[in-house]
Amino acid sequence: MEKNSPTAQDFVPVILQDGSIREVSQGSTWNDVAAGISRKLSKEAIVAKVNGELQDLENPVLADQQVEFLTFDDEAARAVYRHTSAHILAQAVKRLFPEAKLAIGPAIEDGFYYDFDFGRSFTTEDLARIEAEMKKIIKADYLVARREISHEEASEYFQKQGEPYKVELIRELLPDARVSVYQQGEFVDLCLGPHLPRTGMIGAIKLLSVAGAYWRGSEKNKMLQRIYGTSFPKRKDLEAYLNRLEEAKRRDHRKLGQELDLFGTVEEGPGLPFFYPRGMIIRTELENFWREEHRRRGYQEIKSPIFLHRSLWEKSGHWDLYKENMYFLKIDEEDFAVKPMNCPGAILYYKTKLHSYREFPLRIAELGLVHRHERSGVLHGLFRVRCFTQDDAHIFMLPTQVTDEISEVIDLIDYFYRTFNFSYHVGLSTRPGKALGSQEIWDQATRSLMEALDKKGIPYQVNEGEGAFYGPKIDFHLEDSLGRSWQCGTIQLDFVNPENFDLTYVGEDGQKHRPVMIHRVVFGSIERFLGILTEHYAAAFPVWLAPVQVKVLSVASRHVPYAREVANRLKESGIRVEVDDRNERVSYKIRTGELEKVPHLLVVGDHEAEAGTVRVRLRGRGDQGPAVLDQFLRQLKEEIKQKPVLTHNKKG
Repeated sequence: MEKNSPTAQDFVPVILQDGSIREVSQGSTWNDVAAGISRKLSKEAIVAKVNGELQDLENPVLADQQVEFLTFDDEAARAVYRHTSAHILAQAVKRLFPEAKLAIGPAIEDGFYYDFDFGRSFTTEDLARIEAEMKKIIKADYLVARREISHEEASEYFQKQGEPYKVELIRELLPDARVSVYQQGEFVDLCLGPHLPRTGMIGAIKLLSVAGAYWRGSEKNKMLQRIYGTSFPKRKDLEAYLNRLEEAKRRDHRKLGQELDLFGTVEEGPGLPFFYPRGMIIRTELENFWREEHRRRGYQEIKSPIFLHRSLWEKSGHWDLYKENMYFLKIDEEDFAVKPMNCPGAILYYKTKLHSYREFPLRIAELGLVHRHERSGVLHGLFRVRCFTQDDAHIFMLPTQVTDEISEVIDLIDYFYRTFNFSYHVGLSTRPGKALGSQEIWDQATRSLMEALDKKGIPYQVNEGEGAFYGPKIDFHLEDSLGRSWQCGTIQLDFVNPENFDLTYVGEDGQKHRPVMIHRVVFGSIERFLGILTEHYAAAFPVWLAPVQVKVLSVASRHVPYAREVANRLKESGIRVEVDDRNERVSYKIRTGELEKVPHLLVVGDHEAEAGTVRVRLRGRGDQGPAVLDQFLRQLKEEIKQKPVLTHNKKG
């Protein structure tokens, strides 16, 4: 008897990323679909994006679903890959230390972590044992299986397992909700997923460090231990990442700031940066450059008070929406707040007089010191501080000027970043959960930002719900010489504060109208940007920023008078110069100058003193031979004036 041939009912259609339709057998999984497309895709696929949502590759296929297969090249897939790695970490810890309690273990940028409640501190030896156990779990290639169970069943299971943190999380879910758990071997964890189909798909894994972390990020809760790690499909990619980590440690701005006497912190002022003389030179040069460019582009600078009355912050929305990040004080029994942002000060300046449409766009700039409360556990050098100087500007304009003015700001930000040799990418952040103003106003503001980006031809990623509470924003993410991303510049469009503060201008028709307001920063904050620059250049700053631009080295004591004569000549021309006249070998002085990352070293001995020349050594390029002092000085002054960027400094 002949077998029945397959009928149309035995197959279901799925829509692939390119729009083509593929018929697959009933009961197929997304893994099966990937394998049917190509062996390479079957090997590299991490997760399926089905109708816009991520699903496990072992999920069954339903008819007419649109699917895209994501590999490690995709950010969302990397998160799935590393989330599975975090589960493998938790399984290894429970095998070796059964008394450890599980908290949470998400993927993070470039890696993952898992938090544990354990009776003692994990040691370096413990990490080595845990990593070895993780490799055994990977080698065992366990199936990673998802199950849905009832709220009650999940609570009962984790209670029996002695996992109080999991029980707490379950209790916060809706009582009638189904709870998903994932199992690999003997290990079961509460998780929404998705995950890799098998543990053996992890290629290379490495545990990096242990740190303290409060349960759920609250200082009121117990301090847990957070084990950090990372994973990659290929060993060579892991090794390249570990090399970047080592290079990042070498470039750490906190370490370089102390070694080169630039900046630091003191116990008496946690989170409050302390700039030393050499660091102040760099900071001042950055501020001078900022002021020069802003004056040239029609900005007027103001300085607003450091603290202002409570009523102002209530009107701006900060009192209700930002209070936990602010500092307060009483004066004459009245409530005041130290400013966390500069915008209300700019608004107060705007209100000091009546404005005409002819003044617009009105560009008001401020290098304003702001204070924000940060928990002690997150303070980090110049990157996370409690006071910093924002290079703010607030631009008031006609509604018809919005797109052009945003384009002008984009050009300004682009000019600044190119000067420092930064590439960047752009994000558009939309209305957050806590926001002021109507949906209509937000939609109008968001469209204006999109139109400006489209007009400039700039690609951007939309970040839903990440705007400021008063308006959507464009974010500029710098990429430094190690490939790390830093969010610095922003352009925020604000229709809300002009309404809240009743800002008006007299229009062409002689009537009062409401202006539109832009908030924008370029550096973000002077302190943080300086920290980023320090690591970007490995403290080998370009000559216009270098604290010491030239160091004159005497070969012997008899050459000291000529060395000082050369230095004085340079000082008279505005060059930052020092003389090394120590009774040391010149090779030792050269090495010292190189360690101090001085851009130009001038060696003077008998020949130079007799000929009135200098022997020039350039940082990273060595001996350049003799030069007439006047010629060297002309070239140096031209280099400083032009602010030429450096190529990415891999060795510093």
